[in-house]
Amino acid sequence: MREVAILGIGQTKIDEHWEQSLREIGGAAAFAALQDAGIEKVDSLYVGNMLAPILSGQNQLGAFFSDWIGLWKQEAVKVEAACASGAAAFRSALMAVASGQTDSALVVGVEKMTDKAGRDVTASLATAADADYEVEQGISFVGINALIMRRYMYEYGWKHEDFAPFSINAHANALHNPYARLHEKISVEKFEKSSMVSTPINLLDASPTGDGAAAVVIVPAEKILRQPKVIVSASAAATDTIAVHSRKEPLFLQAAYESSRRAYQMARVTPNEIDLFELHDAFSIMAALSLEASGFAEKGQGVRLGLENEIRPQGRVPVCTRGGLKARGHPVGATGLYQIVEVVQQLRGECGATQVDGARVGMTQNIGGSGATIFTHILKSAP
Repeated sequence: MREVAILGIGQTKIDEHWEQSLREIGGAAAFAALQDAGIEKVDSLYVGNMLAPILSGQNQLGAFFSDWIGLWKQEAVKVEAACASGAAAFRSALMAVASGQTDSALVVGVEKMTDKAGRDVTASLATAADADYEVEQGISFVGINALIMRRYMYEYGWKHEDFAPFSINAHANALHNPYARLHEKISVEKFEKSSMVSTPINLLDASPTGDGAAAVVIVPAEKILRQPKVIVSASAAATDTIAVHSRKEPLFLQAAYESSRRAYQMARVTPNEIDLFELHDAFSIMAALSLEASGFAEKGQGVRLGLENEIRPQGRVPVCTRGGLKARGHPVGATGLYQIVEVVQQLRGECGATQVDGARVGMTQNIGGSGATIFTHILKSAP
C-alpha cells in the first residue's frame, strides 16, 4: 500500500445559507481544496452526505457534483454512514489512492439542513437510529443521548454543570475560526441557565446543525513537495449495535475503542503521543465517552479532563481546537471532513490563537448514530 498525503483543503462557513444551493455549497469547498492543492483535476471524487435524498430531494451525488465541478469522465460516488459519512468518504478515497487504483482523489463532505422545518430535520436525523426498536417508540436522536447522559451521571456521580467545560472550550476556540457558526463566549452560569432540550441535555450541551461543506485532495505522498507534508498515518473503522439498548455496556463506545486501538497500531503511536484530538462532540456526553474509549481517560472520568482544563489548546489533550461540532457546527455529512481539514490546519501551523504548540500528530473521530459507526484517522506532519 502506498503512503498517502493531503495536498489541499477547503471549507465553507457553516450557517443558514438560504441563498446557496446544495451544489453551490459543496462546489465552493471542492474548488477551494483544488485551488489549495494547485491542481484543476483529480482522478476520482468521493462525496460524504447523509440527508440530501430526504431534505434536498437529491441522490446520485457523485454525478451531481462531478457535473458541477467539471469532472465528467472520472469515477464519482457518494458514501453514506449517517453522521460519519464524511469520514467514511475520506476512508474510501484513501483506500483507493493507497491501493494504486487511483492517483488522486477529491473528497467532499456536504450537507444542507436549514431549508426544512426543525421537525423534518429531527425526523431525518433519527434515521441513524434503529427504526424498529428506537424511532418507532417515539424517541428522538437527542432523546437517546439524553438517556445515555442521565445514566452516566447516575453511575459516576457527576452533576450536569460538570460537563460545562466541553462547551466553554468549544465556544472559546470557535471565536478564532471564521468558518464556525457560533462566535459567542459562554460561561458556566450561561451553560446552566440554557433552555432544556431533553433532560439533562440543554441547548448548550448540543451542537447546532447548519449548511456547510469541507473538502480535501489526497495523492501519493511522494508527489507532494509543499512543507510540512501531512501524511495520513492511520485510518480505522468499527461498528457497534445500532440500538443503544442492545449494547453490553451502553456507557462505553466500543466502536471508538476498536477504531482508535487499530489506528494507534497503524500509526505506531500511543494516546500520549496525540497532540490534538478533534472528537465528535455532537452532545457533551459524547465528548466524555470518546475521551474514555480512545484511551485518554478511565471509564467514567472523561469529564474530569474538562474540569482540570486539560482539553484546551494548551492542555494535555487539546480537543475541538476550532470549535468542534458544538460551536463550529454540525452539518452532519460534512463534519468528518471539517475535522480532517482542521487537523491539517493545525499541522501546518495555521490556527492562530488556537494553535497547538508543536503539533505533529493529530487525530479525528467521526461518529455515526449513537456510536454505531465510528471512524478514527491519525494524521502526521513530516519534513
